[in-house]
Amino acid sequence: MLKLLKRLLAVAIVCAIGGGVFYVTTLPAVQEKMSGARRMGGGISAVPVLAASARLDNVPVYLHGVGTAKARNSVVVRPQVDGRILSINFKEGQEVRKGDVLAKIDPATYQAQLDQAIAKKALDEVQLENAKRDLERYSQLGGNVVAQKTIDTQNALVAQFTAQLKQDDAAIANARAYLDYTTIISPIDGRTGIRMVDQGNLVRAADAGIVMITEVRPISVLFTLPQQQLAQVNKALASRVLSVDALDSNNQVVLDHGTLQVIDNQVDSATGTIRMKAEFPNANLQLWPGQFVNVRILIDTLERVVVVPTPAVQRGPNGTFVYVVEADEKVALKPVALTMQNESEAVIATGVAAGDRIVTTGFARLKDGARVDVSAPETPGSPAPVSAKPETKTDPRNVVATACAADVQKLCPGVERQGIRGCLRANAGQLSDTCKAAALAAGRSQRKADNTVLQ
Repeated sequence: MLKLLKRLLAVAIVCAIGGGVFYVTTLPAVQEKMSGARRMGGGISAVPVLAASARLDNVPVYLHGVGTAKARNSVVVRPQVDGRILSINFKEGQEVRKGDVLAKIDPATYQAQLDQAIAKKALDEVQLENAKRDLERYSQLGGNVVAQKTIDTQNALVAQFTAQLKQDDAAIANARAYLDYTTIISPIDGRTGIRMVDQGNLVRAADAGIVMITEVRPISVLFTLPQQQLAQVNKALASRVLSVDALDSNNQVVLDHGTLQVIDNQVDSATGTIRMKAEFPNANLQLWPGQFVNVRILIDTLERVVVVPTPAVQRGPNGTFVYVVEADEKVALKPVALTMQNESEAVIATGVAAGDRIVTTGFARLKDGARVDVSAPETPGSPAPVSAKPETKTDPRNVVATACAADVQKLCPGVERQGIRGCLRANAGQLSDTCKAAALAAGRSQRKADNTVLQ
């Protein structure tokens, strides 16, 4: 029995080894046959990709920096005379105009000094008139009756009183100035800050102040650029006024549009940057003194250039290239030369023509000559897919785009295509009724479609 079991085990081992050898030797042939069958049955499976059409466009060239908003003028209103504050005539945070009364100091002491100076002048005027009459009488009598020395002395007395009157005029002007200082007025147009002193307090000319006024309309922004970009800015500034945009922290929403005012006269050797100042209208107080903002300055516009999405541009050992979808739904690798590139768009100098279909996503399995299946893009604002059916006028996206066109132009000028949705959401309170209605209708349509799919 033991011998029989050993013999059966040996036979089983031999059969297992033989089966393994047969499987290994025949598997490639089977795979090749199956591959051939697939080729005969409809070809190798296509690589799913997204594509966009290269287009001709005018592309702005920006230089980017970081800056700080600063009041164009800032004044600390201080008392110029000592006294008790009778009234505070402004509210904290109020907009004031130049010449508006801000506060009043008790004028009693200074009014008395002015009255005293006026009375002194009146006394000296009477003395001068008397001296002139005496001089006239002495002159008529002549040197035979009145000594010449007396006449000369009277002349000197008239001159003395005349000079005294000029001194009195100066004293009156000084007293009137001190009296005027008891009415504190705004020296500039601007916005008041937090009050530094309250009504009823005694103030002195050496005190810290009553309130600070800052001019915020318009407002300035100080920002820096690398010294390597200074030549570009100077060249552009020599031919025109340069436009400057202030953006939020995400570089999506344009807070205000302004112009470049001045370039500093020296480079900061410690940081290798150059300071510049731009001025913004700040009509809606989008900018506030001390606020950090991102800044971009327009130095040029590339006109009628070929533009593709930045993700379409790939880099290899031989430089940059793109995949162009040809008529037979195969891709061709095309080397390209770039003029400029940012986060969303790349300007192509050579290698691609306007209208070419460029692959933007799906490069993992892609190679030159591969067959592709172009799908519809899902990201908002992407170009229409080349393989998708044309959208009709009733498409919710087209309806919203048409209804909100004016809002985009008003609220989001200069915003890149990918940032328009975020810009409209950020300014939802300022959208027109037409745009809001279209957006709500599109949202209901999308929810209805989602419910249909779930059912």
